Amino acid sequence: MRQDTDVLVVGAGPTGLALAVDLARRGVRALVVERAGGLFPGSRGKGLQPRTLEVLDDLGLHDAVRAAGAPYPVGMVWQDGVRQGEHRMFDEAEPDEGAPYGAPWLVPQWRTQEVLFARLVELGGGVAFGRELTSLTQDPDGVTATFASGAPVRARYAVAADGGRSTVRRSLGIGMTGETVDPHPVLVADVRVTGLDRDHWHLFPPADGGGYLAVCPLPGTDLFQVVAQFPEAAEVDLSPAGIREAVAARSHLAPAQVTEVRWASDFRPRAAMADRFRAGRVFLAGDAAHVHSPAGGQGLNTSVQDAYNLGWKLGAVLRDGAPASLLDSYEEERLPVAAGMLGLSTRIHRGEARRGEATRQLGLGYRDSSLAVETRTGLPEDALRAGDRAPDGSRDGVRLFDAFRGPQWTLLAVGAGAGAALPELPGVRTVRFPSYGAYGDGVFLVRPDGYVGWAGGTATGAAAYAARFGL
Repeated sequence: MRQDTDVLVVGAGPTGLALAVDLARRGVRALVVERAGGLFPGSRGKGLQPRTLEVLDDLGLHDAVRAAGAPYPVGMVWQDGVRQGEHRMFDEAEPDEGAPYGAPWLVPQWRTQEVLFARLVELGGGVAFGRELTSLTQDPDGVTATFASGAPVRARYAVAADGGRSTVRRSLGIGMTGETVDPHPVLVADVRVTGLDRDHWHLFPPADGGGYLAVCPLPGTDLFQVVAQFPEAAEVDLSPAGIREAVAARSHLAPAQVTEVRWASDFRPRAAMADRFRAGRVFLAGDAAHVHSPAGGQGLNTSVQDAYNLGWKLGAVLRDGAPASLLDSYEEERLPVAAGMLGLSTRIHRGEARRGEATRQLGLGYRDSSLAVETRTGLPEDALRAGDRAPDGSRDGVRLFDAFRGPQWTLLAVGAGAGAALPELPGVRTVRFPSYGAYGDGVFLVRPDGYVGWAGGTATGAAAYAARFGL
């Protein structure tokens, strides 16, 4: 028999799981289907940027994510078996009240997915594993999916979160435009290694025409992630013997010091983006929409934030009575962000930029979006505007991120004068906050994804804006 749901999510990677968690907390029925028999087993996307940590905090995962990871270790450069000195992998950030997470957090991808999956189950959701999509068709009222085994699924909307080789994207005929960032193939593997401390990210620069090697300890485990570069025409041997040989050829370690290979894969660094992020009732998110070089640590993070942007909009349309046209803003907002992050990742890979402020993704926003309405004039150049990320802050026992947490909008009045008269908006949390320089005095409607939607000197116009979303 056919199974009916509100949203079909194809793919149980970080993107699909984050979207499913967000939908579940909004009371939206979602079915996640995954071709594989279980969650992805490797460490591949191992870095969570500060903005993504804020997203996961809002999804109720702060404690679990902190417990699953650790700060990035300092790099240790080796040559001929001798330590040459430390190397800082990231530019350090100055402490900022508005940004509680100042640095990326090291979590193996498989652990991030386990944390998301556990949260989804806690909210009453789950994943249908072993469901390989064979076709996806749509009509004006919804989409119908069929699978290699099991019943077909009928959904009002579908989301392709099925990776860079997305079956859904191909079935829709959406092109993927991109370039090879580096023709040299790269091995990535999770291994046990003896002879290296777990306090450093061990770096072995290329020597004698060979490729580099990086060996990073994975927190909460006794494993290391190995990344090794190969000559352009080389075939990468993913067998345990081949991985041991690759490590020994690039370091002072003997092959036998790689005592176990838990998981291994290879890739050629590539940057590519789908020509569009939506076709009718089907949306592309994560690697199905954009593929990054891993050098900048942006791929998984941009993907989770795709889900965070799309989740509240699907919830607004399916549960809150917002017009379906709201969903047009997903591509409008996320495609330019993905393009910018692709360019940044490529520049970092080629040594043209460092991992610093831009990679933390706290400065990303949607000022040019049709959803951003700024009614104030004469603002200073550095003023917070509609479309910007809403900063954190604490005053008089009120913490803003605690007030924003949850699936609702927040009406924030900053300064005594701005909050003199505020409208009653159903389903909107109202917060009054003392004058705070990160905002400036005014009234701000903060979207469920933590960006300022509407801003004014007073609340005049806020109710009319909120009505656009069924509030």
